[in-house]
Amino acid sequence: MDPVDGGNPLGQYLRARRRLLRPEDIGLAPGLRRRVPGLRREEVAMLAGVSTDYYVRLEQGRERSPSAQVVGALARALALDDEAAGYLGRLAAPAPRARRRRGRGERVGEDLRRMMEAWPGTPAVVLGRCLDVLAHNALGRALFAGHAHSGDLVRLVFLDPDAPEFFPDWERVAASTVAGLRASAGDDADDPRLVRLVGELCLRSEPFRRLWARHDVRRKTREATKRFRHPLVGELTLSYETLTVNGAPDQQLVLYRAEPGSPSEQALTLLGSLAAPTAAPGDRRGVSPPAPR
Repeated sequence: MDPVDGGNPLGQYLRARRRLLRPEDIGLAPGLRRRVPGLRREEVAMLAGVSTDYYVRLEQGRERSPSAQVVGALARALALDDEAAGYLGRLAAPAPRARRRRGRGERVGEDLRRMMEAWPGTPAVVLGRCLDVLAHNALGRALFAGHAHSGDLVRLVFLDPDAPEFFPDWERVAASTVAGLRASAGDDADDPRLVRLVGELCLRSEPFRRLWARHDVRRKTREATKRFRHPLVGELTLSYETLTVNGAPDQQLVLYRAEPGSPSEQALTLLGSLAAPTAAPGDRRGVSPPAPR
């Protein structure tokens, strides 16, 4: 089976979300002799107001076009938030996609690159749809430098042995990373690069495999805070905001900021001095290019 979801993403999603719910979460009695975790199919069907046979056909992929009313009822039955409900709607009625050009990599516009370089005190990176780093300014490069997978944030989180040290809140970062990757997968699940990435990580990382099976979906569109333990400057607590790039909706511009006057701002200033262009090429002070994938 394709590691991204095979040919039945709607059924896979319904099954995963059903298994994550406990009966008591939605006001049902726990009952006895439950052989599988989560809700039974007939319980979801009852809560959504559809027949059990119809719901089974949805999970099995024999019914692929539920109405908007049924999708809304299923979202309520499965207690989905707005983002997850929107994702369910896209799986039920996927928009036609333009055919992706084979062999053409993602490119970052020169205007955006120049803009990022004009922010010497703000770490900035551009991520592709597989969360690989397509571009960065000097400080953004220095923030993630020194790892085996500095240029690939998914592999950095799950395959770098020092990731739990670099990300003090590793479990939260891991869950958020997989949910962001899952959001991209729903838009073009047959992208060969994405399929290869998910397949590799499912084989090499048990935490990734477990989180991928949850089918959590969360696009990185809101401002949030992330902690780092940088090998050169120590602890950093940075706010970050993710923006979609006009003309390249698969790309995300991520900007990081330290609270003014905080120890993190001082550490970021120090990191900026180490990332200055005067550093020699290949210097191991944290500013060498990311390792090739």
